[in-house]
Amino acid sequence: MRDPGRKSLAQLENLCKQLYETTDTTTRLQAEKALVEFTNSPDCLSKCQLLLERGSSSYSQLLAATCLTKLVSRTNNPLPLEQRIDIRNYVLNYLATRPKLATFVTQALIQLYARITKLGWFDCQKDDYVFRNAITDVTRFLQVQCIYLIQHIHIYKHTHTLTHTTHPLTKHRKIASSFRDSSLFDIFTLSCNLLKQASGKNLNLNDESQHGLLMQLLKLTHNCLNFDFIGTSTDESSDDLCTVQIPTSWRSAFLDSSTLQLFFDLYHSIPPSFSPLVLSCLVQIASVRRSLFNNAERAKFLSHLVDGVKRILENPQSLSDPNNYHEFCRLLARLKSNYQLGELVKVENYPEVIRLIANFTVTSLQHWEFAPNSVHYLLSLWQRLAASVPYVKATEPHMLETYTPEVTKAYITSRLESVHIILRDGLEDPLEDTGLVQQQLDQLSTIGRCEYEKTCALLVQLFDQSAQSYQELLQSASASPMDIAVQEGRLTWLVYIIGAVIGGRVSFASTDEQDAMDGELVCRVLQLMNLTDSRLAQAGNEKLELAMLSFFEQFRKIYIGDQVQKSSKLYRRLSEVLGLNDETMVLSVFIGKIITNLKYWGRCEPITSKTLQLLNDLSIGYPFLSYSVRKLVKLSAVQFMLNNHTSEHFSFLGINNQSNLTDMRCRTTFYTALGRLLMVDLGEDEDQYEQFMLPLTAAFEAVAQMFSTNSFNEQEAKRTLVGLVRDLRGIAFAFNAKTSFMMLFEWIYPSYMPILQRAIELWYHDPACTTPVLKLMAELVHNRSQRLQFDVSSPNGFFLFRETSKMITMYGNRILTLGEVPKDQVYAALSGSYVNFGVFRLFFYDALDNALQTFIKLLLFFSHSDLLDYPKLIFFYYSLLEVLTQDHMNFIFFLEPRVIMYILSSISEGLTALDTMVCTGCCFFLDHIVTYLFKQLSRSTFFRTTPLNQESDRFLHIMQQHPEMIQQIFFTVLNIIIFEDCRNQWFFFRPLLGLILLNEKYFFFLRNSIVNSQPPEKQQAIFLCFENLMEGIERNLLTKNRDRFTQNLSAFRREVNVFLKNSTYGVNSNDMMS
Repeated sequence: MRDPGRKSLAQLENLCKQLYETTDTTTRLQAEKALVEFTNSPDCLSKCQLLLERGSSSYSQLLAATCLTKLVSRTNNPLPLEQRIDIRNYVLNYLATRPKLATFVTQALIQLYARITKLGWFDCQKDDYVFRNAITDVTRFLQVQCIYLIQHIHIYKHTHTLTHTTHPLTKHRKIASSFRDSSLFDIFTLSCNLLKQASGKNLNLNDESQHGLLMQLLKLTHNCLNFDFIGTSTDESSDDLCTVQIPTSWRSAFLDSSTLQLFFDLYHSIPPSFSPLVLSCLVQIASVRRSLFNNAERAKFLSHLVDGVKRILENPQSLSDPNNYHEFCRLLARLKSNYQLGELVKVENYPEVIRLIANFTVTSLQHWEFAPNSVHYLLSLWQRLAASVPYVKATEPHMLETYTPEVTKAYITSRLESVHIILRDGLEDPLEDTGLVQQQLDQLSTIGRCEYEKTCALLVQLFDQSAQSYQELLQSASASPMDIAVQEGRLTWLVYIIGAVIGGRVSFASTDEQDAMDGELVCRVLQLMNLTDSRLAQAGNEKLELAMLSFFEQFRKIYIGDQVQKSSKLYRRLSEVLGLNDETMVLSVFIGKIITNLKYWGRCEPITSKTLQLLNDLSIGYPFLSYSVRKLVKLSAVQFMLNNHTSEHFSFLGINNQSNLTDMRCRTTFYTALGRLLMVDLGEDEDQYEQFMLPLTAAFEAVAQMFSTNSFNEQEAKRTLVGLVRDLRGIAFAFNAKTSFMMLFEWIYPSYMPILQRAIELWYHDPACTTPVLKLMAELVHNRSQRLQFDVSSPNGFFLFRETSKMITMYGNRILTLGEVPKDQVYAALSGSYVNFGVFRLFFYDALDNALQTFIKLLLFFSHSDLLDYPKLIFFYYSLLEVLTQDHMNFIFFLEPRVIMYILSSISEGLTALDTMVCTGCCFFLDHIVTYLFKQLSRSTFFRTTPLNQESDRFLHIMQQHPEMIQQIFFTVLNIIIFEDCRNQWFFFRPLLGLILLNEKYFFFLRNSIVNSQPPEKQQAIFLCFENLMEGIERNLLTKNRDRFTQNLSAFRREVNVFLKNSTYGVNSNDMMS
């Protein structure tokens, strides 16, 4: 290697210090720029070695390690195998001979070693997989000193980590699978043996090196157990139903009870600071897949696990640490998520263990301020236990009838007792985290329904006490606001909990007595509602109102609807106490509450949105017209809303200059509900429709009046228009029937469409205005339920598309001047199937061409990374491409070459996307393209080597000039079908036959590449699979031929996967394309 000189090294070290130490932004940016140039320089490798050998600062060593990691990771112009072996050996020696490196340098070097090992996993030298002997390599350097051991444990830990690189996901999975099968169990066994040795010695944990040794051993073991064994990449934020898919080859380790006992012994013998990692390992061990054991083995394993849990509960001192407590709660939750209640009750110490767990849960709930995020796991355990009671067949008593009421009582009373402390000390109120509260209430709903008589009696007692105290305080002139707030807080919790336990009712497991208990609870909440509503003119409590809405939603789901027996004891109790004799009267209570909330809480967005969502849920029923919806429409209060939906009666419909334009979103929900209710009896009554639309007509006329003047209040105009189009979008969404939608269309066109066009023209730069207008247009052109079936003699379909095209073209051309393009929604206008687009060209209308050209202009503003970064954008983009290839193929095939190449590149990327809808859209696009190409070429004289006329079909010419693009797509599709877990394989099968017929030579090349990459003894079998794939296949794309090919391809995929299961095949697409 060339010596760049000490001066050059000194400059690099100075730049590193400037990058990591300086506080001056300009200096740091200059240093960063210079170091980026260094990493891209040809002599970077030699300078990195010199920095490691002679560098005087840790920062220069970090730079060298980072640069080397980038060098070994690059896919274009990769380092030679011998050079990577040299770097690997050098790093190991460097770590072994320099025990006092800075921690971050050691970490970077270990990551470098892990990256080399991972990316070179399939590399051979003289029939030897040189990077697979990590255990041998590392063990060779193990020294007596603990610091060396720690470094090499770090190496084990990082070797199996699937770091993200530019390499394909398929290759990552193959490496991970091979590593799992060949090395991971050996590493796990080694880590357990080292832990046993460590636990058998009197470790001096005050010694930093011994402390670090134990910590790294535990992390290594946890990483082994946390390995993604089957490539599912589960969401770590949700581990409720996580099962560890331990390979069968690991059975011996888990059948040996000493493995499980090791971690329980470690928990009791080491300081609490280490215990969370030990418990994390136990959580993973407790989650081992059930099928790893037979019934007898599983019972024995569970017995040891429960004994260990019992021992921890009997000695709970270490659980005072929040981390220990959290991990132990997770361990308890796994007891039921992975084992059945019938298995748990057969454990010898079950009665004592369930008592200890119940006491632990009650104590935890009572100390609500300690580790509140861990309560979820305890409630999850009891929820699953309670849900299993009807199904347990074991003769042994489960004793849940004794302990679930205690858990329910502890949760309820602890929440009520917390109210005063939170208000007194100004603590964070858990009620403000509605997501967490709802999650806990969902769990409590199942727990509380177990021994429901006791739950109901407790709730009645506590509710009556709080309601009486609250009423007395309201009547007292000397009552303090604090006392009133405390009672309101307690009632808020009780209303939430009552709603939850009612929502937990299961029809097949409920009795008349339980329905009567529900009636007792409902009566009390409705009486409280009457009290609070009577005070809204003076004061109200937002949290209590949200609790009421939650209660109403649960009550609606269980007791409102055609499926509910009206002879229910609940309705009898409502009739006796409140005079609500039937469902119609109960519905009137719902609507009364909705109107009251909209009247008094119109400026409170959380209450308004939840109230409108309740109204929306009640209105759902059309087109099936359930009896509940018919009853709803006949109510005088509903008729009042249909005839008086103005800001005078509903303040949230007013123009508030203090609010944001985005706050008007709830208006769409309101008008969706009103639209559904209007449709119940609307029929063809145009007078009723015109009466309903009067407020919106007035709003449109007001905007039109503003636009007609030279000067107007722009903010007022914006707010009026945005509110109006949000209202109309709700109505358009609700009008699914042809008759009602035609009324809306004839109302808005041609009278008011120019106003929408004018708004886009004026405010194209303001997404808060343009987005609602464009969403309204997207809804109008959405042919939902075939509502856009215009009469044969009606030109309305053409008018609708013409107006849509005009708006898209205007918006697209103007937005391009800003340099930043938002997501467009043009695809719906093209996929509605309500207009014959061929007529546009027949009569020389340019609406279709203008819309499509605008799409192309917008498209070229996006890079491929932009498409992939925005899920909504990418979904609409591929949906539009699918529509274009299905109905507008001529447009596709006469695009500019750069546009065609852009689209094909995006298709190639979309095929490997994780979103199934994106992959499916790409396959449809590809199938249409190759089918069209094959038909065109079959009809032409192209196969007879006649030159292709570029002007006749530009797309065919581009494919002839750039065959590598379609070949890249061909390779991607074939690679996915053969080597990946192709869940939507039928869609990938569709375009493959056309690709083969268009690229027969390339298909033979791919076949030979795959065959030659296999061991000699398998090559003939793989070749035969390819031969069978094309057996009986003709050179056409007729349906019969496609079906035959699909059958062959299914058999081909199964056979090839069997042969390649243990293969080291890893063909690189770049190699194939070269």
